[in-house]
Amino acid sequence: MEFQQLIEQRRSANNFLLDVLITEADLKEIFDDVKYTPTAFNLQHAHYYAVMDKEKKEQIREAANGQYKVHSASAVLIVTGDRYAYRQTECLNQGMRDLGIITEGELQDLIKENTVFYEGRGEQFMKEEAIRNASLSGMMFMLAAKNRGWDTCPMIGFDQEKVRELMQIPANQEVVLMITIGKEKEKSRRLRGYRKPVNEFVQFI
Repeated sequence: MEFQQLIEQRRSANNFLLDVLITEADLKEIFDDVKYTPTAFNLQHAHYYAVMDKEKKEQIREAANGQYKVHSASAVLIVTGDRYAYRQTECLNQGMRDLGIITEGELQDLIKENTVFYEGRGEQFMKEEAIRNASLSGMMFMLAAKNRGWDTCPMIGFDQEKVRELMQIPANQEVVLMITIGKEKEKSRRLRGYRKPVNEFVQFI
């Protein structure tokens, strides 16, 4: 899909066609695009829980205040961000060391720099970074899904702690947002909301 067409056609779907199957293969194709999302220091903070099981999806619906789009969606994605992603610096970069792109000394310097950068700014900064980077990933997911013919809706109206418990999400992961995915029931689509003109949200300095 052409990019202009993609951004204009991507909508937040408030209802989906029932019983539309999405497979792991379908989702893996989308995630193959999502993996190219930019992240701070290439730390790749985002993690996804792809809920496809109908019974588990209904439990998620209950945690989302009974919202029908969770029921009608083909799957529900829980997007989280790792507050301590900087601790993966060695794991994420050892391949570059093994290929000779960086030396062992450069790898150790990178580990130290990332540790000092994050730990020096504290827990609140780490939480914000997890949310920032996972949010970028979530937006990429929605664009990649639309490009492959799927409709999505980002959601924040849910009980984070109930979802954490249901999905057994570890404490280091911030629960950032929920994304429903499926085929939109277009006849129930609402008009697109007002969009500010550029001069109302941009200052050229």
